[in-house]
Amino acid sequence: MDRIDAMHLFVRVAELGSFSAVAQQLGVARSLVTRQVAALEARLGTKLMARSTRRLSLTSAGTTYLEKCRVILNLVEAAETGLADERLAPRGPIRISVPLSYGLKKLAPLLVDFSQRYPEVSLDMDFSDRRINLIEEGVDLSVRITSRLAAGDVARKLGSARMQVVASPDYLARHGRPQHPAELAHHLCLGYTNAGSSQAWEFPVNGQFEAFPVHCRLSANNGDVLMVAAAQGLGITCHPDFITETAVQSGRVEVVLKDFAMPELGIYALLPGNRHIPHRVRVLMDFLVAQLSAAQVAGGSENPSDAQLTVARKR
Repeated sequence: MDRIDAMHLFVRVAELGSFSAVAQQLGVARSLVTRQVAALEARLGTKLMARSTRRLSLTSAGTTYLEKCRVILNLVEAAETGLADERLAPRGPIRISVPLSYGLKKLAPLLVDFSQRYPEVSLDMDFSDRRINLIEEGVDLSVRITSRLAAGDVARKLGSARMQVVASPDYLARHGRPQHPAELAHHLCLGYTNAGSSQAWEFPVNGQFEAFPVHCRLSANNGDVLMVAAAQGLGITCHPDFITETAVQSGRVEVVLKDFAMPELGIYALLPGNRHIPHRVRVLMDFLVAQLSAAQVAGGSENPSDAQLTVARKR
């Protein structure tokens, strides 16, 4: 038994909580995974995992060993790839998950360009607004847009976006222009369901954020659909500027409630845990930071990106 391979398998089983899930992800028989972990336990002379018909959990020895395995495996990977990576072109697979609207509008051209520049990297792109578990789904990098990272998220900031409340000139002519967020309760609104509750929108009032109820005549989990409805006069909607900008510039919608600036959203690259980052993934992150920063500077915005990884803490 190769000890390093067995440690890799043990870490995967501990993270996914299932022998079957690891076997399926690696494309091997479940019996192979269980034998490797059992052989590792025999070598160590202690149980690392408590098995039952319903769940798999680490023993106290397994928890301690898991943390040490992660450190060792990170060092091994860094030792094997660190020096060579600086000299070699990136290669290998990258599975990336990106938000649907932002991914199509801003990231898709960049990812195609990246693929052309680095032909030895194979990109597997998933366009979805749902928040995923990177470890469970085998994703190397996830781009997410949020006002607040979850505790424990390992992230690098790629940029930022501004929320805008918009409506068509026709709607505003028929229903009036709201001057205060409280007036939204008397308007027809179009709600984005993936943001949580679409029945209340937050605005800063007197230095503090307050939630204001809205009545949504139409709701959807995609902002572009709601922008089409807003441009046709169906109601007031609220989205990041990368969704509203084209319609605002063409005059199909107008920005309202400008005196009540909504929270800025951070655009982040999320990684699956605080572990060694493969060279190909780091190159992709550097590429996205450079391209997105250049685009924002060209558009008159400050460069908001941060070259350092951060781990979000509990609030």
